[in-house]
Amino acid sequence: MATLPLSVFVIARDEADRLPRVLEAAAGLSDDIVLVDSGSTDGTQVVAAGFGARVLHNDWHGYGLQKRFGEEQCRHNWLLNLDADEVMSPELVADIRALFANGEPAADAYELRIAEVFPGEGRPHSWAYTLAPVRLYRKDKGRYSASPVHDRVDLMPGARVARLKGVILHFSVRSLGNQLAKLNFYSDQQADDLIARDVRVPVWRVFAEFPAAFFKAYVMRRHFVRGLYGFMTAMNFAFYRWLRIAKAVERQRLGVRERQKR
Repeated sequence: MATLPLSVFVIARDEADRLPRVLEAAAGLSDDIVLVDSGSTDGTQVVAAGFGARVLHNDWHGYGLQKRFGEEQCRHNWLLNLDADEVMSPELVADIRALFANGEPAADAYELRIAEVFPGEGRPHSWAYTLAPVRLYRKDKGRYSASPVHDRVDLMPGARVARLKGVILHFSVRSLGNQLAKLNFYSDQQADDLIARDVRVPVWRVFAEFPAAFFKAYVMRRHFVRGLYGFMTAMNFAFYRWLRIAKAVERQRLGVRERQKR
């Protein structure tokens, strides 16, 4: 099939094991696939090049800034962003092809549903919670936020937004230990971001954050439908959300002490 007038860009580091499925699903859609690598040592660059991607190195400065760098390297005005653990379903690929079948798509940006697939699952649970961020958009109508921790597309006023039915399969969890290590990294970045923005975190959140976050994941995001693994991942999520608050409070306390020494 013919490729579409859109670029696909992915940011990655040490994703050689998960990247092939991502690029295989995307390869037929675009003649311009961009892989932005921030220092992989597992052969991610070679894997990406094997799928015809242009592999570029960019030092890590945060999620939004890394994706902004990716946007700037793309040749087409229409952009499709995927993470290195996100695989487009055949239904979503068909939806995107249908958008371009008669020329320019009607909207300026499209929300794509993302459903998590846990280890041991072949597909998302039918009741699985899905996020729906903008991932397919016109570069002249939106850009990724420059935030180091929030990777969202900021659209221009008046931009027309629609949503596609097909889903992205999100294989985010290699193992509970790997997930916890990744979330610990996230918590450092988010705590630093709170301090950089001079957001004062009240101490009471140290006590309230864990149960509130567990309820959000286990009940509101329906991890309970995933059985034991859903319970365990909800616990990881709650610990991560608590840890970012605890680290922010710790940084606040240390900052006060440093100022008192001067």
